[in-house]
This record gives sequence, C-alpha cells and structure tokens, in this order.
Amino acid sequence: MNWLWESDAMVAAMRARPVGNLPEGVSGISIDTRTLQEGDAYFAIRGDRVDGHDYVSAAMKAGAALAVVAEEKLVALGGLNIPLLVVRDVLKAMELLASAARARSKARIVAVTGSVGKTTTKEMLRTVLAASGAVHASVASFNNHWGVPLTLARLPLEARFGVFEIGMNHPGEIRPLTKLVRPHVAVITNVAPVHLGAFDGVDGIARAKAEIFEGVVAGGYGLINHDDKRFRLLARLAGEAGIEHLVTFGRKRGSDFRLKASGEGENGAGFSAVLRGDAVSGQFHLPGDHLLDNLMAVLGVAHLTGANVEKSVAAAATIGAVKGRGQRHGLQNGRAKFTLIDESYNANPASMRAALLTLGQARTGSRGKRIAVLGDMLELGTASVKLHRELAEPIGEAGIDRVYTIGTEIAVLGAALDRKVFGGHFKTWQAAEKPLGESLRAGDVIMLKASNGLRFGDLVEAMTRNYSVKPD
Repeated sequence: MNWLWESDAMVAAMRARPVGNLPEGVSGISIDTRTLQEGDAYFAIRGDRVDGHDYVSAAMKAGAALAVVAEEKLVALGGLNIPLLVVRDVLKAMELLASAARARSKARIVAVTGSVGKTTTKEMLRTVLAASGAVHASVASFNNHWGVPLTLARLPLEARFGVFEIGMNHPGEIRPLTKLVRPHVAVITNVAPVHLGAFDGVDGIARAKAEIFEGVVAGGYGLINHDDKRFRLLARLAGEAGIEHLVTFGRKRGSDFRLKASGEGENGAGFSAVLRGDAVSGQFHLPGDHLLDNLMAVLGVAHLTGANVEKSVAAAATIGAVKGRGQRHGLQNGRAKFTLIDESYNANPASMRAALLTLGQARTGSRGKRIAVLGDMLELGTASVKLHRELAEPIGEAGIDRVYTIGTEIAVLGAALDRKVFGGHFKTWQAAEKPLGESLRAGDVIMLKASNGLRFGDLVEAMTRNYSVKPD
C-alpha cells in the first residue's frame, strides 16, 4: 500500500502518543467528517464555532483509520474504539506534520498571494503544471492558518509540483504560513484596496502581502506584477526580505514574462508573449482580459520551476472557469434563453472592475441586455461609501445596460447611476430573486458579484435550479 503517511512517521513528526493498535499508515488527512474518506486520519481541530472532538465518533463510523486528538479531551473519548494519536494541540500537531511533509518533499513549491485572483491563479497553475508532472494543490480556498498546513500535510511524496494559496485579512498572517511552506517561487498577483478596515491604506496591504517573500528558500524567486501601482514598493520589500532573484510579469516593456498581444473575444483570446526572451503564442479560453495577466504569472512560474514551457503554453488552452469565478451557465426563463456569469466568490473594488469589464465584453442576443447584480463589498472601513459609489465609473465604461444592488453598503451606488441603468435595490438576495427572474429576457447576460457575506453563491444555485434548460 502506498500510504500518504506511515503511522510511525506521523508519531515522530507530531511528537504524538499512540493509543490503541495503530494501522500501518493512512491514505489521507481530513478535518471534516462530511468529506472524510475511508482510511483517512481525522484531525479533531477546535475552531471558533466547532470543536472537532465532538465528531470523532462520526469519523470512526465514516471509516477513519485513526484520530488525532488533544490530551485534555482523552478522558471524554475513552469509550470510542478507534486508534488515537494524542497531542497537546491538534492544530499545532498538523503544522508539525506539514513541516515534515515539506522537509521530505522533492517537489518545486509555489506560493501565491494577492488582492485579486489568488484562487484562479492557483487553479490555472494546477492545470498548466500538470502537463509536466504530478501537481498537488489545495482544494477550494484553503489559504488560512488551518487550510495551508492541511494542504501541506497532504503533499504526496511523489508530487513534482506543490501549489499553495496564502491569504490574509490582517498584517502578520502570511508570515508564519510562508515560513511553513518555504516556496521556491512566491507570487504576488496584485495589490488592491481589500480589507482596508485592518490597514492604514493600500501601502499597508502591500507590506502585508510582501511577507510572502520571507519564507522563500535560498536561491528562490519572487514574482511580481510589473504593471501594479505598488510595483516599486513590492520590489523594495522583496529586497529587504532577502529575495535573490526578483522577476516580473505584465504588459510593460522589460517584464520578464510579458504579454505582447492578445485578441479578445467572448470565448477567450489568442495571445502572444515573451518569456525571458523566448516568443510563444497560444490560446486561452477564459473570458476577461485581466485573466491574461494571471496567465503571464502562471507561465512565469512554469518557466521558473523547470516545467516544459511548450507543454505549459499548450495547456493554457485547457484552463476552465472555476465555480464562483467566471463560470457560465446557459439558462432558460420560459422559452427565453439567457446566460448567467457566476462571479459570486467574494468582491472588492479591483475584482468588481474586472468582472464588469468581462460582462461588458460578453456577447448578448439580438435584443439582450448586459445586467449586473452587485452586492456589498465588505471590510472596506471608512472608504466604503466612496468605493461603492466609484463603481459607477467601470459600469459606464463597460456599457452595462442595467444594474441591481443588494445589501446595505452598496445602496449608495444607485444615486450615482443613470436612472435608465439603475434597476433597483434589495436588502437580501432572497428579496431580489423573484423580480430578477421575472425581468430576464431572451439573449440577456446577467452577472452576479458580491462579498461572501451576501451569500450570492446561494442565489446562483437557486437560479441554476429554477431556470435550468428544459429538454425540447
């Protein structure tokens, strides 16, 4: 059996005390009994709202090979017939296992952060690098204090590439995670006004993002956006962190991985680029010109990690949209067919502008309209009113025909829009669902975007369920 971890190795890495007859090894690691697979090790992590120790019995019934539990909970778990690894702190134990996974791995490790596009870039890297070897990357957006060590602890010994997304809401959150991951390449996609309530401005966000450079291994690379307004600040911070090789991607002349030209269309674009002096061209089928910038970062990573560049460029044509990040659905309201663009995963001023631009480029039917359903952008602090009002500019530039707003903070946008464009405001997506559906006509393209707290993902699910295309 090709175990992810042998039990003895887990005991040694986590400094754990075994209780019961341990299996020879485990095939995976889980912190959630709902997704646990038979043979997994279950880590009973205690979170802010849920204590994983309450679910050890469920893990046992689901087929967990063993459970990792805290010493202080052992007495309460005495009646369970499942092998245990007992530790002082379960999350700390998972971090120790993650560190052991990194130490034993021969994979080229990539860490990605940025204000916009982290998960999309991570998924693009998963596809492109897979053309050159086995890739391990996080599921969903596992980019926080438990998601990163969990993903790292799951790193298979045979992986050639490991891709890790690292996020933050406050200063100091990226530093311990990048030092755990120890990337060969650290990427910052961009810097934008996100989580402003926790920072003293966008420069403060840039400094927090630059923490990712502190974990880069000796001789490793920092890869930053040459077109970003904070480029010079990031370059200086990279130098202060000891980055030996700082490289760039973007559209500006002098970028190491430069987008030279693209032909934008509704179904993506053909592109030409120069990768450290080598001219390449390919196809990229995700709509949205901004995603070509991410692609330059991805191809830069491929080059820096020793992937086959020719195969990487060809693989760009196979990249698909991620749920909540540009995925398109063909739906039907009565006999009227329309398109839903799902941009429901989170929102900030930069990602809103990019999503609106993509909607503006979408092809409608002969009488169809481009409709934006926009919700609150959260965590903007005292800049919230100003930044919500300023969405009127990209709405006008993109030629959006109608805008509906949902939430509280975004209510100020309506007054900044042309009366013919503003369709109305709703407090919740549930209140908006019926009137939105009734307004849709043949050929319309509707795009939904808001911060996660507005739960627009639920609105997308409701619409795809209620307006699914009926067979003729």
